[in-house]
Amino acid sequence: MTIHRRTLLQGAAAMSAVLATPYVARAAGRRMRLAHAANEVHPGHKMATSFSEALEELMPGGFDVQIFPNRQLGDDKQLLEGGVAGLMDVVTVSGVLIPLVTGRQAMNAWQMPFLVRDYDHFGELALGEVGQKILDDLRPAGLVGLATADTGQRNFLSIDKPVTTIEDFAGLKTRIVPVPLHQQIWDTVGTAPVGLPYGEVYGALETGVIDAVEINVSSMLGENLWEVGKNFTLTGHYPWHMATLMSERFFEGLNDEEKAAVTEAGRRSVTATLDYARTQDLEGRDELAAKGVEIVPLSELDQMRSRVSDLTTEWSAKDPLIAELVAAANATA
Repeated sequence: MTIHRRTLLQGAAAMSAVLATPYVARAAGRRMRLAHAANEVHPGHKMATSFSEALEELMPGGFDVQIFPNRQLGDDKQLLEGGVAGLMDVVTVSGVLIPLVTGRQAMNAWQMPFLVRDYDHFGELALGEVGQKILDDLRPAGLVGLATADTGQRNFLSIDKPVTTIEDFAGLKTRIVPVPLHQQIWDTVGTAPVGLPYGEVYGALETGVIDAVEINVSSMLGENLWEVGKNFTLTGHYPWHMATLMSERFFEGLNDEEKAAVTEAGRRSVTATLDYARTQDLEGRDELAAKGVEIVPLSELDQMRSRVSDLTTEWSAKDPLIAELVAAANATA
């Protein structure tokens, strides 16, 4: 069910109490609270800090940005709901949840399996015309899209044995974000998908509630998943896209100069985040190997691509912007 601002305002009292925490701002700066669920080593945090740094460069002293990382103000879904309701100023959230909360399907385009080939390709698309259209599509949900970035190419972590062939996926209880797109992808691959909140992944791997998780290097390091999972298969099946979103309430309270600054700061944060994510992805693999993680390729990657290829056509029919991103990605591949 799509959640609208009117529905979310029912939870305003609880969120407002959290945001009433004492706060000291510079007299000249407009106060802005930016929250996300990632930890400080995750590219999602870099996305937030680079946005703040760009704002300071564009309008020195114009904004006083306070960043709340580590789920301090809630998980991705709670933060996104707060943004839709106008209770949060700015949030940086996992893009996969945006269609679930807002009903706007276009953001699913970024996770069409094997569509976006690398970080440079993602940046070209995100900063291009179709990337902006996907962000603009969120305005009816009460959100102003400022940036979309890949915070880490997704791979596959298993606890009992390495996954090196398509057959190895069969029946593995694999944690997914509980959304229709991920359910369909991992059903098609052949796993047994299990929807779990992000914060429960470590414990579920440790206790055997799940056998595996599709994950990126940054989350492996940030959540210490290497302690419980030692088999990391390089599949690169889709990017983990995050978006920086400003509530329409906050945006409409800005003057024209401030609106232009936050818009440009969002664009600048994309490049900074992609550079950070690319470096962390490659260097982080060496760090994981040093911690005893076995990193292996999927020998039948082409077969995995073939197995899920029809999904892109199916999902392109759900929203014209998905089809437009697919066409743009294929034209630049």
